[in-house]
Amino acid sequence: MSEHRTEDAKGRAKEAAGAVTGDKDLKKEGKADQASASAKGKLESAVDKVKDKITGN
Repeated sequence: MSEHRTEDAKGRAKEAAGAVTGDKDLKKEGKADQASASAKGKLESAVDKVKDKITGN
């Protein structure tokens, strides 16, 4: 599993735990982790596309 997918899963777990316990800060932290993971995934994808263009794949 890619690092960003693991981070997304952790963020979802934090968000759910925050929702269940009523901890708004934990819920926000989970959402932030998910946003960070999404950005990392998009960057990883862009880097892969550039590498493919450079190498001709």
